[in-house]
Amino acid sequence: MSPRSVADAVGRGLRVAWLPNSLTLLRVGLVPIIVVALLSPTPPARATAGLCFLVACLTDFLDGWLARRHGIATALGQHLDPLADKIIVAAAMIMLAAMPPEPRVPAWMAVVIVVREIAVTGLRGIASSSGILLPAEELGKYKMIFQMFALEALLVHFPYAIPGTGLAIDFHAAGMVFLWVALVLSVWSGADYHVRILRQVRLD
Repeated sequence: MSPRSVADAVGRGLRVAWLPNSLTLLRVGLVPIIVVALLSPTPPARATAGLCFLVACLTDFLDGWLARRHGIATALGQHLDPLADKIIVAAAMIMLAAMPPEPRVPAWMAVVIVVREIAVTGLRGIASSSGILLPAEELGKYKMIFQMFALEALLVHFPYAIPGTGLAIDFHAAGMVFLWVALVLSVWSGADYHVRILRQVRLD
């Protein structure tokens, strides 16, 4: 293999290795767009916020899939990916509780979900510094799925008619149903994570 071919292969490898982290950074970059869009209580603005959040969800799936498929998980990515998820969830929840139109997300629900995310992130950092690594459990995965559906619907907010049926989807009402499920799973999975960490600490 010629030196040029080797250099091209190395270049492609580096680009593939950085692609998951680039997608994660893109997710963080979407946060200001979502926040600005939510400053306006109009259907187009809410649709823009919903579209940005949908892109963020897709990149979250894609960067994890790329990292697993190519075996290119990095320490930076393992810390940056969950941090990006929590930033976008916290920003969306705070704006949904603070900004019109009515009805808004109850502020106490936003507080519980955001505090849970911060607490788990802090505990994970403390555990990691002590050499304790715990994989994600099914509860956390279900929480994330319901949370994504809830936030997507709540961001869109407005009712939209289903063509040819005479029916309409109330995105806010649907989002609140998903959010209640996500809230229960958030508290449950957060408590479970704390218990597992404490058990590991006692075993060590």
